[in-house]
Amino acid sequence: MDTIVNVIGILYGLVLILAFFVRNKVIESMRIDALFMPQATENSRPVNLVAGVLVAGYGIYSLLTR
Repeated sequence: MDTIVNVIGILYGLVLILAFFVRNKVIESMRIDALFMPQATENSRPVNLVAGVLVAGYGIYSLLTR
């Protein structure tokens, strides 16, 4: 079960990283800045990159240290 949760975390981290570079309806709805910030703009897009690297990195770290 832990492996599944970590893989889902890695995939979501990759989606967040992709949201920084790609403008797509599906990916736009997954943006963390659009979910939690009241006035999400193009200037708040880098939040997705940072959060995506952290989430994916933690998931990879958790998988490798088992």
